[in-house]
Amino acid sequence: MTSGNRSGEPIVTDEAEALERLAGLADAWLTHDRPIQVPCDDSVARICDGVPLILRRSRGHAPLPVTLPLPVRPALAVGGDLKNTLCLGEGTHAWLSAHLGDMDDVGTQQAFERAERHLEAISGVRPELLAADRHPGYRSGRWAERNRGGRPLVRVQHHHAHIASAMAEHGLDGSHPVIGVAFDGTGYGDDGAVWGGETLIADYDGYRRFARLGYVPLPGGDAAVRRPYRMALSHLRAAGVAWTADLPCVAACHDDELRLLERQLERNLNCVPTSSMGRLFDAVSALAGVCQLAGYEAQAAIELEAAALRAPDDHGPGYAFALGPAPPAARTTPWSPTRRRCWRRSPPRSARAPAGAGRGPVPHGGRPAGAPDLRAGARAARAGDRGAHRRGVRQHAAVQRLRHGAGAGRLHRAAAPADPPNDGGLALGQLMVAARSAH
Repeated sequence: MTSGNRSGEPIVTDEAEALERLAGLADAWLTHDRPIQVPCDDSVARICDGVPLILRRSRGHAPLPVTLPLPVRPALAVGGDLKNTLCLGEGTHAWLSAHLGDMDDVGTQQAFERAERHLEAISGVRPELLAADRHPGYRSGRWAERNRGGRPLVRVQHHHAHIASAMAEHGLDGSHPVIGVAFDGTGYGDDGAVWGGETLIADYDGYRRFARLGYVPLPGGDAAVRRPYRMALSHLRAAGVAWTADLPCVAACHDDELRLLERQLERNLNCVPTSSMGRLFDAVSALAGVCQLAGYEAQAAIELEAAALRAPDDHGPGYAFALGPAPPAARTTPWSPTRRRCWRRSPPRSARAPAGAGRGPVPHGGRPAGAPDLRAGARAARAGDRGAHRRGVRQHAAVQRLRHGAGAGRLHRAAAPADPPNDGGLALGQLMVAARSAH
């Protein structure tokens, strides 16, 4: 027995629709004459280093209200396009919808509209303002544009919203900035790049991009996400490491594609720059021979995590990240972690290892190594002593384990235990930024 839906689609709640749309998936049907008023997906949680972590806030949690650290005007935040939830707020309370899913499916978009009407009905909130992600192509943002009806629409930067969500859940009123670490797969950046490895000095009113992972090309956009070996090849080229035939990522790429990819990177054709930590995980997974093709979201990182957790703990010092000054034009980014030494050291060791055979923890050991230095630098810049970790990479058990050792410098860490660290918690942060900035 499983949920009544196809992969990527919302739950089917009508019996006649189920018999048609789910035909061929079940051997038998158990029906009932009581209609389903409100569909609600399963909640999902996992234990990371002994701490419960909610990945999907739905049945049993939604739409229980969240107490806010400061009052907001009546507002609706529409979230993002992945793992979508929406959020209504007024005064010192916010109501998050149950998990809706990915907005690229028409059924999910229809479920989104039903959920918005239902949430207004049970909360009594009549939004005077709307908030959405800054990505110009997000379907959630387009819905907000179509349905604003003359109301203000505030566009909130993706990673700022995640940091604001963690702040709100921990009762921070924004009177002091936090050092926010937001690591994920993708977020629309102010410079048009794909952000995802960010350290922000932030409050609800705004943020400063203090540090980021060094930019590398994202060859072919989504094609690089589906083919992690492309990201490995991009990182190697950016680090000046040759594409030798003994590397797993090179062996996984057909000769014709390899030549085209080399030409594409040389000419910078359809190569948006990215600072994504998620794409770095993809690259390491491919380079280590763990995953070359991703059939579902975050497959390369998930399989890399499994390899890391199976490996022995005495895996050595890990891979250090070098911290260097940003280019002169990037005045708001005084530090920029680079991976040149990591990549120059990785290929020979990874190439000799069978897929997943003890190679996992070595790349993972390097991720937090630069984080204390970044936070210490941000603290020296008078950003305060509060830190907020946020976003999808925090779902990773190996990163969660290492995270507890990365809090040097007596920083108070707020890690958002009750709200999803992925895009399921995005709407709460949008609400806090937009409603406060409108006062």
